[in-house]
Amino acid sequence: MNSVVTPLKVSEALADETRLRIFQAICATGHMNCGEIVSKRRVTPATVSHHLKILSDAGLIVRRREGQCVYCDAIPDTIAAYTRAIAKIGRRRKAAGRTALLIVDPYSSKISRYASKFSLMSA
Repeated sequence: MNSVVTPLKVSEALADETRLRIFQAICATGHMNCGEIVSKRRVTPATVSHHLKILSDAGLIVRRREGQCVYCDAIPDTIAAYTRAIAKIGRRRKAAGRTALLIVDPYSSKISRYASKFSLMSA
């Protein structure tokens, strides 16, 4: 994950349900064109374009133009790096006896972080 693409950017990009579904569809096929996304997700081309820009800015997809079609390809390395970064945060929090709780505000796509002390009770 390069310095521009951070775990926070990826989290924010995937926090929106429509974007998450679009990203899942692209990952399932490896690549899709915008017309396929519009028909499968039943959203307007402008909405798809908006969501693809955010996914692209987060480094989750790459867009390429072939004639009048725009194709989107998933970038698996970004998800792999994101998973490693989140796991690293989890290990640090666990070692410190703390856990991080990410709260997503669906109206603003902002993520708030709250940390709280907790103790694990054995069963």
